[in-house]
Parts: sequence; structure tokens; C-alpha cells
Amino acid sequence: MTFDQIVLFSIFGAVMVLMFSGKLRPDLIAFAGLMAGVLFGVVPATEAFEGFGNPATMVVALILIVTAGLRRSGVVAALTRMLVVENRPVSLHIAVMGGIGGVLSGFMNNIAALAILMPIDIQMARKAGRAAALTLMPLAFCTILGGMLTLIGTPPNLIVSGFRQDVLGEPFRMFDFLPVGGAVAAAGLVFIALVGWRLIPLHEDNESPDDEHTTMRDYESLLIVTEESTMRDQPVGDLIADAEKAEVSIRGVQRHGQTLDTPLNEIVLAVGDALVLRSGADQLDDFRSASKLAFPDGRSEPRARQRRENQSLIECLIPMGAEIVGSTAQSVGLINRHDAVLIGMRRRGVIITGTLLREKIRAGDLLLLLVSESRTEEAVRSMGGLRLDGAQRTVMREAQMFFALGWFVLAVVLTSFGLITMPIALGCVLVAYVLSGVLSVNEVYDHVDWPVVVLLGSMIPLGLALDSTGGTALIAAMIVKLTAGYPAWVALALLMMVVMFLSDVLNNNATTILAAPVAIRLAEQLEVNPDAFLMGVAVSAACAFLTPIGHQNNTLIMGPGDYRFGDYWRMGLPLEVIVMLVSVPMLIMVWGL
Repeated sequence: MTFDQIVLFSIFGAVMVLMFSGKLRPDLIAFAGLMAGVLFGVVPATEAFEGFGNPATMVVALILIVTAGLRRSGVVAALTRMLVVENRPVSLHIAVMGGIGGVLSGFMNNIAALAILMPIDIQMARKAGRAAALTLMPLAFCTILGGMLTLIGTPPNLIVSGFRQDVLGEPFRMFDFLPVGGAVAAAGLVFIALVGWRLIPLHEDNESPDDEHTTMRDYESLLIVTEESTMRDQPVGDLIADAEKAEVSIRGVQRHGQTLDTPLNEIVLAVGDALVLRSGADQLDDFRSASKLAFPDGRSEPRARQRRENQSLIECLIPMGAEIVGSTAQSVGLINRHDAVLIGMRRRGVIITGTLLREKIRAGDLLLLLVSESRTEEAVRSMGGLRLDGAQRTVMREAQMFFALGWFVLAVVLTSFGLITMPIALGCVLVAYVLSGVLSVNEVYDHVDWPVVVLLGSMIPLGLALDSTGGTALIAAMIVKLTAGYPAWVALALLMMVVMFLSDVLNNNATTILAAPVAIRLAEQLEVNPDAFLMGVAVSAACAFLTPIGHQNNTLIMGPGDYRFGDYWRMGLPLEVIVMLVSVPMLIMVWGL
């Protein structure tokens, strides 16, 4: 073993121990490991930061931005309404979502499959009142398992198919992976849905379901019935149950600025009516989008607010001495001067009802404001208010739903058929979203999970250095030596275990490229069919469940699920054991030795 190899194995060992201990942030540990590699001369200084421009790192960053666009355009909310079922047990939820994710992953890139379902799963967790951490990791693992079903489901399948063509003159066909991959995916899904999710640790900071902001308080607000609204010409009594399902309470109806005294069951909604609702900001916007209602325009006789630039709902606290104290929203000209609408108000924990425009604002009041994003700071500053950190909801632009979804589907199709790479496709989607107003430029940067980017960007150069210094070749030579004289299935099992381990600490594509030639050489030495060994490499390289760096899907959920580095192995280790127990006999049965 050379000096460089000793140094790299030592750095990897120290990094893994520190990460699993959970005492320091994983991104800091990874970056420190990278710097140590540079100082010891095992990572060239000119290549130290190439990991930050690596396609794997870019895909993770771009996926998070694109899924934010899908949320903003209402795609996620619409799909959530289709999939959500009240009081569905966690195991059944995981089985349904994991099954959908697995099937999608078989026919598109499994990263794209997770990108579609991850925000939906987060929304459903919030609606069900449970931590998203309980279901995000199972969903990610199921999409990884589903990638093993077909040739195009995951990159390792394509890589081993290419090696087979080089050696045997013929690649694997589309569904050659299905018998083994299907058995492994089915067994994995059963384990994850029944047992695996129970092994996920919950921390104090992820016990409350939340997507990207703090849960906002309830307010009494207005929404306007429009020509396009699904509630137009409907009796209010028929809508109460649907509203309650959306966590919204219908309190009354205003017509021409006056509250109707007629019982709700007898009121038939007309265009221009204002529904008086009580809910949180999240639920209010979801309900508005689903029913094609509109926010009020802030006038005495409220009408539908015209579509403008990107808007947000924010909570603002009015402190002592603020300029707005003693005034009303109408008198300070919120709408005329700052294009802001007072949507709701709370005072000493009590929801203020009635006509908010004429309500004098007092110190300590909490205001829910609808503001144009470009003028948010201006509006808050002019009132002398304090914007609550995290208490913000970006308003959906459902008119752009099909545009946003169409661009994303096009990117998935093009990447699935190999016509364009995933980073380039997602980059084009991002540009389209910004130019069309689905996302603002500021939102692009806000939705990048920078600690995850640093983690990946730091670990990739270390993995490449391990390969370039002969560390991975040394591991391969040890496999050949250890399996000499043993039955072929022992060599196959040992090869798969080593590949799984390497895939947990290196990129799975790089692991496959390194392991495929070893598999062929092993098969030649044992004089057995190389197909079983190549298939074994594909399965084991894809099944990286012990760390967040083993597979991009694991990395994607780390931030939204608020997971720690050492959380993955708790469900991942028994899952990898199940993969081995199922795949080795299936490889022997299907491909023979």
C-alpha cells in the first residue's frame, strides 16, 4: 500500500467516524477532509474544487430549484389533492407512494421520479400532522429500488450493459433487469412499508412537519369568487365539507361589501362575492388555488385582485412606536403606496374579525399581508413593522401550472432517452421558469441547499483521488485474492458486498465503472456466466442506503427531511441485507452460474 493510499484511507475513515458521531456538521467535516487531502498532496490543488461543478452536485442543486417551481405553479398542490387520503396509516402511505415512485423510476431517471414526488410527500405529511422525516427516506429508497427494473431506470444498469456489449458483443435489453430487480424492489418495498420507517430516528428539530417555512397562524380572511371559480353558482352549504377537508372554515359571505345575514346553507355564490374564511396562510392559498378563487384587492368593496408579479403572504409584527400605530390600513394607503393588501389581523392572540380596513392598528398586532415580492421590504419598512423570520408563504401562480409541468416533463423525457444530460435539461427548465416568472431570481438562490452542495462538492474529489491513486484497484485485487478456491456464488456475494460499500462512499456511477471489469475477470477465472456478475454489480451499485452521499436521492432528502448523516444506516443496513438475501439466489436462478 502506497503512502497516498494510506493517507486517503485514513481521511475517509476519519470523515466517516466524525460524520456518524453527529457532533459536527457533515458539510464542515467533508470540507475539512478535502482540505486535509490537499495539504497532504493526495488531492491536487488544481482539482480541489472540481466537485462543486460536478454533474452530480449540479443535479442536486437544480432539482431543488425546479421542484420549488413546481410548488409555486400549483403542480404539487394539484397532485397532492389527487393522492391525499384522509387518515391513511403511515405504512399504507409509504406503500402507495413508494410503489408509485418505484414504477416511475423504472421508466425515467430515479432522481427525476423523486423530484416529482418529494414535494407532494412533504405536503401530505403536513396535512396529516406528522414529520416528513418518517416518509421522505422511505420514498427516496423506493425510487432507488425502482430504478433497477429496467435498462434506463438507473445509470449503473446502462454502464454494465455497455460493458457487456464490449465483452460479449451484445448489450442487455430493456427488461433483462426486471426479474432480479423486480424481486429486490418488491422485497424492499414490503420491508420499508412495514418495518423500515419505524427505524428512522426523529429529532426535536424534525418532529413538526414543515416544508420550507414556519407554520403560520390562523387568521380571518376574504377570498373573492371569480368567473373561473369552481364555487360559482354553488350553495355554500355544499362547500363546507370540502373546505373543512382543506383545513379552512367558512364563516360567512359578503356581497357588495356587506355581510349577508342569510343562513350559509341558503346562500348561492355569485361572481364578486367574498367568502369570509378562517385558516392559516398555507391552507388559505391552497384552498384559493384549488377553487380558483382570488385574493381581495384591498378596497372598501373588495374585488378580485388582478394578477401581478410574484406575490407572498407574510406576517408582520407592529412594535411600539411604529409609524402605523393608531392608523388604519386604509388611511396609510397600503394598497396605493405599496401595492400591499391587509389579509388578516391578530391582537394578543385573538383573531380580529370584521372590516379590517377600518380597524385601528395597535402596538403588538400581527398583520398578515399580501405583498409583491419586489416591494416587500419597502412595505414593511414604511409601516415600521418587523417581518417575522420564516413566516412567509409564496403565493401559487396556478395559471402557469401546465407551462411549468410541461417543461419538466419534456426534460424528463429527453434525459430518459439520452438526448440530453440531466444537468443541462434541468438548467434549461430553470431558465424557462425565471424568464416566465414562475420563480424570481432571488428564489433560485433561496432554494439551493448549500450545506448539501458543500458536502457533495467536498467528497467527490476525495473519491476521485482514491481511484486515481489505485485505492479502488487495490480493493478489487483483494476480492480476487479472497475468493480464490471458493464456489462462484461466494465470489458473487463478496463482490456485491464490496460494491455496496464502495457505492455508499463513492458515486455509484464511478463504483460501477470500477467494479464491472472486476466482475468480468472474476467470471472468467471461475469459468462461469459473466451475466450474473454484471447484474450483481448493477444491483449492488444502485443500492447505496447507508449514507446521504451514496446516491443523489439520499442527498436530495437530507435538507427537507432534516436528517443527520448517521440516520440513514438505521433503515439502510437491514435493507442492504435484504437486497443481498434476495438478489444472490435470484441471480443464480435467472442467469445461472
